[in-house]
Amino acid sequence: MAEPSRILIKGGKVVNEDCSVISDVYIENGKIAQVGPNLQVPAGVRVIDATGRLVIPGGIDPHTHMELTLMGAKSVDDFHIGTRAAVAGGTTMILDFAIPTKGQSLLEAYDVWRSRADPKVCCDYSLHVAVTSWSDELKKEMAILAKEKGVNSFKMFMAYKGLYMLRDPDLHRAFAQCKEIGAIAQVHAENGDLIEEGAKKMLSMGITGPEGHELCRPEEVEAEATQRAITIANAVNCPLYVVHVMSKAAAKVVSNARREGRVVFGEPIAAGLGIDGTHYWDKDWAHAAGYVMGPPIRPDPSTPGYLMDLLANDDLSLAGTDNCTFNVCQKALGKDDFSKIPNGVNGVEDRMSVIWEKGVHSGKMDENRFVTVTSTNAAKIFNFYPQKGRIAKNSDADVVIWDPKRTRKISAKTHHQALDYNIFEGMECHGVAVVTISRGKVVYEEGKLNVSPGHGKFIHREPFSEYVYKRIKQREQVRKPAAVVRKPYEGKVASLTKDD
Repeated sequence: MAEPSRILIKGGKVVNEDCSVISDVYIENGKIAQVGPNLQVPAGVRVIDATGRLVIPGGIDPHTHMELTLMGAKSVDDFHIGTRAAVAGGTTMILDFAIPTKGQSLLEAYDVWRSRADPKVCCDYSLHVAVTSWSDELKKEMAILAKEKGVNSFKMFMAYKGLYMLRDPDLHRAFAQCKEIGAIAQVHAENGDLIEEGAKKMLSMGITGPEGHELCRPEEVEAEATQRAITIANAVNCPLYVVHVMSKAAAKVVSNARREGRVVFGEPIAAGLGIDGTHYWDKDWAHAAGYVMGPPIRPDPSTPGYLMDLLANDDLSLAGTDNCTFNVCQKALGKDDFSKIPNGVNGVEDRMSVIWEKGVHSGKMDENRFVTVTSTNAAKIFNFYPQKGRIAKNSDADVVIWDPKRTRKISAKTHHQALDYNIFEGMECHGVAVVTISRGKVVYEEGKLNVSPGHGKFIHREPFSEYVYKRIKQREQVRKPAAVVRKPYEGKVASLTKDD
């Protein structure tokens, strides 16, 4: 039986970033056609009763890595499995990263990622593009991607030395070009040189296990790079987005910069908000290795709560996952050397529930802020709001019916990801997606998936997002340096001798 293209969601509490109201939502042909009380709709419409539940915009995960090859291994969630898992958890759009291999152009990398994703995605998606080297040719490609290919965000790495890492002068050039073309600069903020030296030191001391990964990448290595990235971006008046803010120290840097008026957005991830990094010291090597990611999950047990407080109060702006999954035998590539363990953890399926549990159920944030950090801010920053990120007339019908009272226990036995473990194993979460609607189609309902590869579409994003660029444009006008007009100097000038 064909999925009805018309759906009436009755009696739920519609939650947007700014308000919550009991209302019906009528969906027709992939769009939200009406929002209001007691809607009258034609016969033959499928009715879903949402009484006692919330009706929220589908989650937008701004940071995933599906089928990425890293450190000799390919992440096990491909675009089909990864987006199936996403919709099961209430996420209806992901933003993945096209990362060029050595010598590959940005346009080639973009085409490769599109060809991988387009036939497989079960929900909508878009792409950031990584800039891992610098040249005039690459600068031109960034402009083409922004003007013609729907990409308005570029990621620069300050870590992974010898692979992806850019030095400060190239960061400066890349940030300047982002500003020129109306894109947002994203940065993986860790000091790659210090990490390399730290790793050598740990290995020389005989520390080869996963704990060495955290020990060679302490908080200050993340905080220093975050500060440096903000300084460089501010020098060229470029908006900055710091991916996976993992530590108190780095979060403080972002928070302080925002209070000083910098246009900077911080993205904590589900792993950093939901658990701590004491797992790296677990006696079971495979268990410890499962948590290895860069930057590491911090062992200070007060970190997740601290990051959640900042996310609740807008010092940090939105939450992603950095979903990049490697199974146990792939992680075992580093069984004798932590620096060879492929970096990455899960999260795309569990992000919404983890944030509800640790954020809303705990009383740190309300339901409106939840919608803001899981959906709306991503749509605004990356410039597809209110097409997505809002329950409103003419918005895309990416809608989730959310039960705040229902609980579920996270487990690798029941998750939909390809991974053979789950970093949130055993966590009980209040807040469950009971129905997920993508592009006007019910793709997940009461534990059952109804998805087909290729159902999702690529979302084309225009440059110069208003949410990001309003202040940038104004500053450009009022803060231009100007030379002082003065009479030329007419006095004597010292003559330099050869000895000088």
